[in-house]
Amino acid sequence: MSVTVFYKDEVIARGDPRSFVDSVRKLELARSSDLLAFDDESGRQVDLDFDPAPVTRPRGRPALGVEAREVTLLPRHWEWLAAQPGGASVTLRKLVEAARREGRSPAECRDAACRFLTVMAGDRPGYEEAVRALYAGDRENFDALSMLWPRAVADHARLLAWPADGGAA
Repeated sequence: MSVTVFYKDEVIARGDPRSFVDSVRKLELARSSDLLAFDDESGRQVDLDFDPAPVTRPRGRPALGVEAREVTLLPRHWEWLAAQPGGASVTLRKLVEAARREGRSPAECRDAACRFLTVMAGDRPGYEEAVRALYAGDRENFDALSMLWPRAVADHARLLAWPADGGAA
């Protein structure tokens, strides 16, 4: 998981939380509530785990991290999966990985940007109009409306909304 961490309105860390959690833990913050972390895929606010305790793994196939869950499919779907090389599990994993490689859809990108903006810019001038522009695909208007926001907030919203071009303004 890749996250972006903001302290007040500035990015202080980005990437895998395990690579920077120790340095963030050591920061002397006036208010820890000013420290916000966001998942770089979904735009959702996430909690950073500052607990240095080792992670215990459940029984099963720990090397692969396999987790068994129930999947409900129609009989014709099970028949098709059973006919695939490697069976249902291998085929489902391949389908999921192929979809992940394709990346997020434009709608998922807009939704991620909107979730982020709701937290970081929901009370800022032009927020509602900027979100309308975001969903209308009107990048020029979005950029104009977000000019009054802290640069790091506007830049991260663009990166979530338009990842193909690096969110450049």
